[in-house]
Amino acid sequence: MALRPLARLLSRLILVTGLCSTATYVAASEPTAPTAAQKELMGYTDGAQIMTVAERVTPIDARSNLIYAQVASPRQHDLLHMHLLIPRTESPKPAIIFFPGGGFTSSDYDRYTDMRYALARAGFVVASAEYRVVPHMFPSLVEDGKAAVRYLRAHAQDFGIDPDKIGVLGDSAGGYMSQIVATTNGEKEFDRGDFLDVSSDVQAAVSIYGISDLLSIGEGYSDEIVAVHKSPAVTEALLLHGPAFNTFAGASIDSDLEKAKKASPINHVDKNDPPMLLLHGSADTLVSPWQSAHMHEAQKKAGVDSSYILIEGADHGGIMWYQEPVFQQVISFFEQKLGKPAQK
Repeated sequence: MALRPLARLLSRLILVTGLCSTATYVAASEPTAPTAAQKELMGYTDGAQIMTVAERVTPIDARSNLIYAQVASPRQHDLLHMHLLIPRTESPKPAIIFFPGGGFTSSDYDRYTDMRYALARAGFVVASAEYRVVPHMFPSLVEDGKAAVRYLRAHAQDFGIDPDKIGVLGDSAGGYMSQIVATTNGEKEFDRGDFLDVSSDVQAAVSIYGISDLLSIGEGYSDEIVAVHKSPAVTEALLLHGPAFNTFAGASIDSDLEKAKKASPINHVDKNDPPMLLLHGSADTLVSPWQSAHMHEAQKKAGVDSSYILIEGADHGGIMWYQEPVFQQVISFFEQKLGKPAQK
């Protein structure tokens, strides 16, 4: 019990000296007995306690299930959804689009809430966007990623966004999305749908254990795992060629090298790429850490502003990726490349 006043004092000292970021939650003071002056407050009655709260956390508004694109075909009509977290500040803010992982078979855009809220508390507008997955084939998901960027840029004024400062973020297959949206800056081939009068280019990108080369996802793993990635049933093969059906027996990822290379972000790397942060775990058993290592090498060779952090012992999607130091690396990167959002 004797430690509680000391802990409260330390928390106040931390706030005064600025060692605690405004992007974190701050505990308010505890209710106390009123002073004589406080008994004059409107609403005071005998027995009421008084609590003083410092205004240190910016409210965050949410906009759910926005439809950012509609994709029609003779047999199907896809509505693509997006969630938004919008800090309640007056100045235009940089925006981050999060693309969720899911092995190219799902795009659950409610995922990674811890990371998204950490970015929103730091002052960024944060969108999370679903995209078309298998049985849809490449380049549908790339077209969706570019459409999400154009949608935010076209509605920048509506959502309090600085249209010149849009970044992308994703994990696993979402890391692939972040990489390929970023590395196709300036390429118009994948711009389809609405708002074609605005750019789909982004100004920064973060890939968390993402896929850069569809031909070598299992690099460095056992022969058994490498064989799985040669199968026509593996998800990257389905992304390129679709499932076996009727007279089509399916095809492996390396059955069409030209298409596999075109669908791989590493083959789009050039001087037009925005700054990129690559993070990967050394104990990842699903997506080889060499994916990020080779991407970093290719970007450095092309003169791209590339940073690479290998997290010792981290696996694929495990608890290490939900820790504050990881969030802070991502926040700091976006603050450096897009500008630190104003807190008012």
